[in-house]
Amino acid sequence: MSAAVRTRKHATALLLAGSLLALAGCSDSDSDTSSKPSPTPTAASPSPSSTAGAEDAAVIAAYTSSWDAQTQAYSKASSAGTDLKQNTTFKALADIESDLSAMRKAGQVTTGKPVIHPKVVKVTDAKIPTATVADCVDTTNWTLIDKASKKKVPLPTTRLTKYVSTATLEKWGTKWMVTKLTAQEQAC
Repeated sequence: MSAAVRTRKHATALLLAGSLLALAGCSDSDSDTSSKPSPTPTAASPSPSSTAGAEDAAVIAAYTSSWDAQTQAYSKASSAGTDLKQNTTFKALADIESDLSAMRKAGQVTTGKPVIHPKVVKVTDAKIPTATVADCVDTTNWTLIDKASKKKVPLPTTRLTKYVSTATLEKWGTKWMVTKLTAQEQAC
């Protein structure tokens, strides 16, 4: 194997780790009831704070659902049979599909799950409402492995296993969609 191919594979693994970090964290939210909107009493018109709380909950639910599907897709290096397209689109989906393609070519999958701690930073009301989510993604227990040997793929020791990530979502009709995920080079 040439040095260029090894370098490219190493860079792909590093990019994948960065993407995984950016996307990681929805796995623990299945048991977290705070990510689902709670029933609110019927009122003639909801107060702005209860409407904002419901929107924040819907944004977090969409973000978490996207992460759950991503985790499932990375575990088999394929989005087939997952709900990835239900809450993820545009650049975020393209980046994930690119990672999955690289993983298939390298014969790699993930085991375990990332842990996320998302918080809605901002929701803007416009013709197409948008939301920004800040997250601390913990990939400590989300491992890249060689599919055939089941051995852990060595990654750079300098990579962050807990890092800041941001996501942009858009509201399409009544549904929030993750349109962009950005892993930052900042520990959390």
